[in-house]
Amino acid sequence: MPMTNFLPKALPWALLLAMGTGWGLAFSLQKMAMTGGGKPLGMAFWQTALAAVIMFFISVSIDQKVQIKKSNLFNYLVLAILASAVPSSCLMFAAGRVPAGVIAINTTIVPMLTYALAILTQREKRSMVRVGGIVCGFISICLLVVPETSLPNRDVVPWIFVAALAPTCHAINNINVTRADMIAMTPIQIIYVANAFGAVMLFIVALLTDQFIFPRLPFGLLEWVILANSLINVGAFFAFFTLIKLAGPVFASQAGYLVTIFGVIWGMVIFNEVHSGWVWSSLVVMLFGLALVLPKKTK
Repeated sequence: MPMTNFLPKALPWALLLAMGTGWGLAFSLQKMAMTGGGKPLGMAFWQTALAAVIMFFISVSIDQKVQIKKSNLFNYLVLAILASAVPSSCLMFAAGRVPAGVIAINTTIVPMLTYALAILTQREKRSMVRVGGIVCGFISICLLVVPETSLPNRDVVPWIFVAALAPTCHAINNINVTRADMIAMTPIQIIYVANAFGAVMLFIVALLTDQFIFPRLPFGLLEWVILANSLINVGAFFAFFTLIKLAGPVFASQAGYLVTIFGVIWGMVIFNEVHSGWVWSSLVVMLFGLALVLPKKTK
């Protein structure tokens, strides 16, 4: 096969693999920071602030400057809360207490919750197959939190629900960005605004709760984790939107499988995490539910 024909066909698969590897690694990096003495709100602030700075320079470099309009201030605040401030904080709080692989499984409920909300808001028609995917997501979470022997320490169960607030916010935001006054926002605007306004919120809360941290030079573990997570988030979002253009949303949605699988693998490699049969069963049920709930390609 000529190289000129191979590269265009291989690019979507390469992007899919990169997204799965990167986003899956983010869970372990968060845990690394928290176990290394990081403060959740301070870490979340620097991660979102740096992501906003990166997005600003990207928007300028491609001549797609983001305009902040006063009339959209409420939308910006809602976007920042749902897509940035609350999810990043919840994951940071849970990261130091919950195995990275369990958090990776937990965050896969985004498509299930999104479809459930789409039904409630009458944006989607009810499909028994996809409703089955929602049920699988519920069963998967139950397999994590109900059995006494599912987790090494039962004290982490409440923190699993804290971590679940992150995908819940993302699911609500998936519905939020389909509103008429949000449709006009480009992906770059969404990512920039979510991180910029989210960083302002987190800065204030981190100061008030004495969780603000000052980066040190030369960089230590916390500083490198902040930088790596910011780059991963921005890069993965760009890869996702590029993938939608190259191969369509159905193909891009398959990233959910790889993010979950790599999230579990990275936790085992970096932290030597050993999971019970209940956790592995939860992973299988979650991936099966994901297969049911994801939209299928139409003719």
